[in-house]
Amino acid sequence: MNVECITLQAFQVNAYLLQDPASGVGVVVDTGFDDELAAILGAQQPRLDIQAILLTHAHFDHAGGLAALQQRFPQAVTYLPTLEKPLFDTLPWQGELVFGAPQFNRPCGRIDREVQDGAELEVGSGLRFRFLSTPGHTPGQGCYYTDTHIFVGDTLFAGSIGRTDFPMSDSQSMESSLRRLLQLPGHLIVCSGHGPETTLERELQTNPFLDYIRRERGIALNSRRPFGRQPRWN
Repeated sequence: MNVECITLQAFQVNAYLLQDPASGVGVVVDTGFDDELAAILGAQQPRLDIQAILLTHAHFDHAGGLAALQQRFPQAVTYLPTLEKPLFDTLPWQGELVFGAPQFNRPCGRIDREVQDGAELEVGSGLRFRFLSTPGHTPGQGCYYTDTHIFVGDTLFAGSIGRTDFPMSDSQSMESSLRRLLQLPGHLIVCSGHGPETTLERELQTNPFLDYIRRERGIALNSRRPFGRQPRWN
């Protein structure tokens, strides 16, 4: 599987283009805020064969570009975590009511299939994913992973974690989700919604927000976290 990270100008969101080298079938993970990703992918030649769109969560900066991307690639099947549907449905007024910024209101687009914890997805004949539900940043935030990569949205970042001070966020759920996430194989390359890639093993050993997991596992604690420090990313 070929993995390309496309960092979009609006909110510096990472969208991902995944392609099966044998068939050319493509999958997009997250859409960004507006039509920027649709324009980038639509301009590529030969025309991309995008067969699926995987949404990690429904904040406007990750799902707001869905309608534009679907217009460009109408054949693509869109997947959303089941628990995220209520938040997704707020996109037309999410910017105003949740974040106090009406300019961030976005159209919903279309959801074709909802996914639940443990689901297995197959796109074409060469792209296979499992889904891990990791609520906390949002009620239904989730991760899609293969044998080599995991696409975590805003659950985990290099050196940080997703914020839990937003409406509909929950810090206790985030703690439980990070425990589950860090039970996966450490070699998995973490492709986050913002910032550079990392690995699960690297974050387990060094992320200053994961001391509680290291303590539970008897791993040496990281003492560099400043008191009251907030996560870096949205």
